[in-house]
Amino acid sequence: MLKAKVNNKYDFTIDEDVDKSFDMIEVKQGIFHIIKDNKSYSAEVLKTYHEEKNFVIRVNGNKYTVQLKDKYDHLLKELGMETLAAAKVKDIKAPMPGLVVDVRVNEADEIKKGDALVVLQAMKMENILKSPTDAVIKKIHIKKGDAIEKNQIMITFA
Repeated sequence: MLKAKVNNKYDFTIDEDVDKSFDMIEVKQGIFHIIKDNKSYSAEVLKTYHEEKNFVIRVNGNKYTVQLKDKYDHLLKELGMETLAAAKVKDIKAPMPGLVVDVRVNEADEIKKGDALVVLQAMKMENILKSPTDAVIKKIHIKKGDAIEKNQIMITFA
């Protein structure tokens, strides 16, 4: 199941296994023809931000920004990943047990909110953990290949 937010305003739920109420074909790369409720639509993907799951698309000449969230995004929210931004963050802790696939920062790096910090594999899915704030990396407590536990401190900010 996917949740889509269009233009930061409208919410939609898409159940890929159940929703067969439309036909779609990719005419050429990034350009689609869609038929829904006996109406024809032309859609073009203008920009893709894979890590954020954001897309800018044009449908019948109108431009839309679409943000997608899947079941794993909802799981991260339930595990408290979104609460990191609520207060001044000093440490980044593991939201779940997993395996460190990649560490994308170094000590003393200046990072911005949204920068990728760590790639964590959990439940056969790779999750990119991003910085909830602008900061400087003080200490990295993990390395590639480490098995980590939930709430283990991975990175400390200065």
